[in-house]
Amino acid sequence: MELLDLSSFLSVISFLFLLLSNSYSVRAATESAAVLSDNSLEPKTYIIHVQPPASTAFATPDDQKTWYKSFVPTETRLVHSYTNVVNGFAARLTEHELRDLSVMPGFLRAYPDRLYSHKTTHTPKFLGLQLRGGAWGASDGGRGIIIGVLDTGIFPDHPSFSGDSMPAPPAKWKGTCEFNGSACNNKLIGARAFLSGSNAMKGKEKASMMTAPVDEEGHGTHTASTAAGAMVAGAQVLGEAKGYAVGMAPLAHLAIYKVCDEIGCASSDILAGMDAAVSDGTDVLSLSLGGESIPFYEDSIAVGAFGAIAKGVFVSCAAGNSGPVDSTLSNEAPWILTVAASTMDRNIRTTVRLGNGHEYNGESLYQPEMSATTFYPLIYAGASGKPDAQLCGNGSLDGFDVKGKIVFCERGGGIARIEKGAVVASAGGVGMILMNQAPDGYSTLADAHVLPASHVSFADGSMIKSYINSSSSPIATILSKGTVLGISPAPAVTSFSSRGPSLASPGILKPDITGPGVSVLAAWPFAVGPLSAANSSTTFNIISGTSMSTPHLSGIAALIKSAHPNWSPAAIKSAIMTTADVLDRSGNRVVNELLAPADLFAMGAGHVNPDKAMDPGLIYDLSSYDYIPYLCGLGYTSAQVTVIVRRSIDCSTAKSIPEAQLNYPSISVPLTTKIVFVRRTVKNVGDAASVYYAEVDMPKGVRVRVTPAVLRFEEVNQEMSFMVAFYPSAKLSSGQVLQGFLKWTSEKRVVRSPISVTFKG
Repeated sequence: MELLDLSSFLSVISFLFLLLSNSYSVRAATESAAVLSDNSLEPKTYIIHVQPPASTAFATPDDQKTWYKSFVPTETRLVHSYTNVVNGFAARLTEHELRDLSVMPGFLRAYPDRLYSHKTTHTPKFLGLQLRGGAWGASDGGRGIIIGVLDTGIFPDHPSFSGDSMPAPPAKWKGTCEFNGSACNNKLIGARAFLSGSNAMKGKEKASMMTAPVDEEGHGTHTASTAAGAMVAGAQVLGEAKGYAVGMAPLAHLAIYKVCDEIGCASSDILAGMDAAVSDGTDVLSLSLGGESIPFYEDSIAVGAFGAIAKGVFVSCAAGNSGPVDSTLSNEAPWILTVAASTMDRNIRTTVRLGNGHEYNGESLYQPEMSATTFYPLIYAGASGKPDAQLCGNGSLDGFDVKGKIVFCERGGGIARIEKGAVVASAGGVGMILMNQAPDGYSTLADAHVLPASHVSFADGSMIKSYINSSSSPIATILSKGTVLGISPAPAVTSFSSRGPSLASPGILKPDITGPGVSVLAAWPFAVGPLSAANSSTTFNIISGTSMSTPHLSGIAALIKSAHPNWSPAAIKSAIMTTADVLDRSGNRVVNELLAPADLFAMGAGHVNPDKAMDPGLIYDLSSYDYIPYLCGLGYTSAQVTVIVRRSIDCSTAKSIPEAQLNYPSISVPLTTKIVFVRRTVKNVGDAASVYYAEVDMPKGVRVRVTPAVLRFEEVNQEMSFMVAFYPSAKLSSGQVLQGFLKWTSEKRVVRSPISVTFKG
């Protein structure tokens, strides 16, 4: 691969990588369509939820669309019509027009279009995937499964999307390819673009829905190849992480829905993409998108995902990149698999060698040669005296002599990591040491910096900073060590991964699972960004985020679906969660960014184990109807629940249950001085005759009893229920959280459910 000159890096990379390694965060256009100002005549895009009368039956989707048109002043105001995952449409309306529409029969709710934003050579081996046997063998590599990826589009000419040796798509496929010529094939079977909502936000009243689904950002190409990319030899980035690149489900098909552009992802476009994907015949939807926590009935991804799972389509979404702060999750709905991010056992290592002989390991993807025996003056950026100079923001080094020196910068301040290096380089610095802030602990990232650099932990950075402060003439050099495998501890939850507890539904333990999301290598468009190479036929990139962990789980869900075609989305989720690893590769508890045991609000049920997930033994199943009592139990109005489930619901007469009573693979309960009972039902999908014994691992302060403590199955698909009783055994503080696990153990299998108990004193 052709390497880049410094000026190319400086001009592009600082913006590009910040954009692509963060998960998309929602920015609401306004608070609610219910709040209207009489003086506004400017049309805006709204998502309108409607419910046809019970006596109405639409013969065709076109009939349904005709009914939608009756709500709007003119047909040209329609942006999208939804028929598969939502009853409703998106339209450009003034506030007066919206007010008139809201009193029409069938109207349920309206809210303004929102903007969401984006939230491998080694990971298959790290996850235990192998060419013969295991999950790939049991599923035939995901053969026959269609994964729909909603993102920034795709670069179809990349070899990761070659159709060679791929079977033809299944007969149920009804999608289309909007690329010209033969860009689509048996791997990339469809590609469509839905950008009308996004274009409307940019003021393009007559925005075309036929914008080509080509990826102009890179994010969509990266996520698609992670989920189901074909095997490609010779993958590497700047000479690092060399090997074969292959997706999690290498024989699965890909259907691409471009719903994001340079300004983000409009919720109306996301719904349109999900609606089309379900109609086209996809089996799995992968959305590396997310936003801030809002009620499910206003969250387009949550509403669209419910419509998808109701039709048997599995939905995997990013947890978000706002960690390690508590309650920062995206995509919290229980019918969605919410994916956190963790590390793998690979570093792209650079080592800081100080003048006192001490060495500290860090990371950087860009590794130019720097003499091991030539030391450079080492200076702390904060010594300039300017406000926030230690963060190395733009202009912070002006007038400060850093020429020919290695500059010590601190992470954070809303400044992209690579941008900090660009600031150092433009000021004449020869290298950068980037120290974590305390909350980021030991979580480092392999970024493509623009000069010799080393991203070090907070602990190591503190030692380097102490050396600078205690030495009259501090010196250092940065050594390139290349790709290092076998790093421990691994996996570890990374600091940026968003944390629970959930705000939208505290009684559902989220995230659900963690998967590889740090320094992930995957396909990249040839002509996008400074890593592109015009004469290269294989371009890859390494980036990080829950955007990267999500397609790993989407691909693994495809493997399970291929092996078990009749399993529901809830059954697949249960298999993934109850077989997850809570121990790392060294046999110790999975840790977080501070090297402390990761709690359930960070890792969910644990780190995904594809081989075990193929054969979970027991599953916790749910139909789409089972969520209705749960939604009424959240305190939602009948109209709000109707928006989500697409059928008329009266919560005053319907059954209502607390969140903890949903038949979920994890348990989260509030506890006072009274006993709390939780009921669960499991289905035997293992050996016909099997016996499982209950075992509870909880810290002191709460006692747990399972009744019955033994489950004896005699046939496959037999269901059995049990009760779990919780009561305090010691004085607990209000808000105190105790976490542990319930395990059902047979001779062959362990079915583990995470438990979180919050004391409400």
